[in-house]
Amino acid sequence: MKDITIQVPDMQSAHCQARVNDAVKEVAGVKVQNLQAGQITVSLSSDSNKEAVVAAIEEAGYSVPLKHEL
Repeated sequence: MKDITIQVPDMQSAHCQARVNDAVKEVAGVKVQNLQAGQITVSLSSDSNKEAVVAAIEEAGYSVPLKHEL
């Protein structure tokens, strides 16, 4: 497992954090390690999960800046 932190600047409130958490935990091979205002840290079973996590966050309605640096 590899841990990565993803910046989600518009995820500030507890409600926003819950929406992102619910979306990300549905991605196979991903475990949420830490969730706080503006960022989420996840453990990935493989590098291919990164794109799926970003897609899940965006589908929940939040932007992920600098996706190419993940």
